[in-house]
Amino acid sequence: MMNIIELDKKYVLPTYARADVEFVSGKNARLIDANGKKYIDFTSGIGVVSVGHANERVNSAISKQLSNITHMSNLYYTAPQALAAKKIVEASGYDMMCFFGNSGAEANEGAIKIARKFGERDGEIKRYKIITLQHSFHGRTITTVKATGQESMHNYFGPFPDGFVYADNIAQVESLLDNHTCAVMIELVQGEGGVQPQNKEEVQALEKLLKSKNILLIVDEVQTGAYRTGEFLASNVYEITPDIITLAKGVGGGVPIGVVMTGLKEIFAHGDHGSTFGGNFLSTTAACEVIDILKEHKECGDLEITSLYFNQALEKFYSANKNLFTSKVGIGMMCGLRVKDADTLGRIIKSARENGVMVLKAGKNTLRFLPPLTITNEEIDEGFKSLNRAITSMQ
Repeated sequence: MMNIIELDKKYVLPTYARADVEFVSGKNARLIDANGKKYIDFTSGIGVVSVGHANERVNSAISKQLSNITHMSNLYYTAPQALAAKKIVEASGYDMMCFFGNSGAEANEGAIKIARKFGERDGEIKRYKIITLQHSFHGRTITTVKATGQESMHNYFGPFPDGFVYADNIAQVESLLDNHTCAVMIELVQGEGGVQPQNKEEVQALEKLLKSKNILLIVDEVQTGAYRTGEFLASNVYEITPDIITLAKGVGGGVPIGVVMTGLKEIFAHGDHGSTFGGNFLSTTAACEVIDILKEHKECGDLEITSLYFNQALEKFYSANKNLFTSKVGIGMMCGLRVKDADTLGRIIKSARENGVMVLKAGKNTLRFLPPLTITNEEIDEGFKSLNRAITSMQ
């Protein structure tokens, strides 16, 4: 009988270069693999498991919902969907409404559709162009791949939808605006692009410019949302009011979800957009509980304390290993260390895994850290102890 690795290699399309490990259980920031080996998780499933693995409150809420009803469809009212939308909007502080999908890519597709309809409806000529940034990442669908400002991702899958323009940076956006521009789409901290925060003053100036020209600002908060950068949204940290915001990952705490928020409350008519599974009983029940947990974590001060403790530990680790790292980057619990070269980055990640701590890579040769927001000081200490051991073993 084949084991899991053999089954995977035989039946699953090889779209991922998987590490040779199979996780079978977890608790908060701790993981156990199929061989019984223990790890500290500094990745939270690429920023998804925001309230930790096997969170009892989320599991309880999901189990209770599963015993009643899991799915019916968006042809009918779904109580936890309406409640999740209320919680998300109130946590954001913006006057918006929500549409629910199943992923960050779907959320960004929804945002693009809103912008394109706005551009066709609002103006004498059709406006369809959307400006994004180099090194951005917005998803894996045909449209969001094209929206992504990474040339390497534009191979094989064309012809792509027209209308995407790439700016080298925020400062270049103004020079690319024309009569056909309907929106600018940015990440306030580029995740896959290397944990690269944008300059706050430049972002605020961009928001003001776009409003003066009646061009929409879309902020992709798939990775930065759900308190990852200290506030519910990075947009709150940057003190701006986007026209459209997208969310996913940490909002569901491990259950697939995508959210488009917008102040354009009447932009869609019945039938303009939809999702079979989006906003179902299961995903929005999970989201309601996750948002409650993180809101409590924020309001009692624990989130700030944990973020400070993690960043101090990371700074200490960085300072002790400047022969490997060139700088520390990020905001809140979305952190990175620039590594001197790609080969060294790969060796660090492999050695870290062998020594019982999970970390990630990102663009610009960055060692990326996205720990659960509920990680404990003890788990942080244990993780960095393992990471130091990993570095020592590389010498």
